[in-house]
Amino acid sequence: MRTAEISRVTNETDIFARLNLDGSGKGDINSGVGFFDHMLTAFSRHGRFDLAFTCKGDTFVDDHHSIEDAGIALGQAFKAAIGDKKGIRRYGSVLLPMDEALVLCAIDISGRAHLSYDLSIPVQKVGSFDTQLVKEFFLGFVRSAEITLHIKQLAGENGHHIIEAAFKAFARSLAQAAAIDPAYADEIPSTKGAL
Repeated sequence: MRTAEISRVTNETDIFARLNLDGSGKGDINSGVGFFDHMLTAFSRHGRFDLAFTCKGDTFVDDHHSIEDAGIALGQAFKAAIGDKKGIRRYGSVLLPMDEALVLCAIDISGRAHLSYDLSIPVQKVGSFDTQLVKEFFLGFVRSAEITLHIKQLAGENGHHIIEAAFKAFARSLAQAAAIDPAYADEIPSTKGAL
């Protein structure tokens, strides 16, 4: 099984993450930020990743450090769990609807960090969650996991729906890209021979 555990402790956050890429979608999540727990639960379920995640952050300041560091820690866990990338499909993409929202997500587990982020969330808050932090999460993940991520909103008016569609599309695209292709089980999917 492709699993990893990460502990990340700073002056702002204390995070533990355990990720199983070959799981069944079980989530045990407590980030200290209710809406973000909902997003990580959707990520776990829709990617069929088993995820245990806790964060004790300085939410008395705001949620920024917790969400950004969550992205960093989960990206680190993903990079560790994916290992040498032998046999992975490498690419994954999903066009995901959620009511009026429609989000396109495409991923390359390339060894290169790049984020193309095009969500136009029409509200500053969903509950108490600052919607600017969605991009911060994805930036942290992409940089630590060293993947290319394109995430683009094609339709949507409801902030909750847009963000949730983005997390579900991300999960499903990542699961596709990380899946083992039996026909190429012992090969690195690159002409370079390394990713």
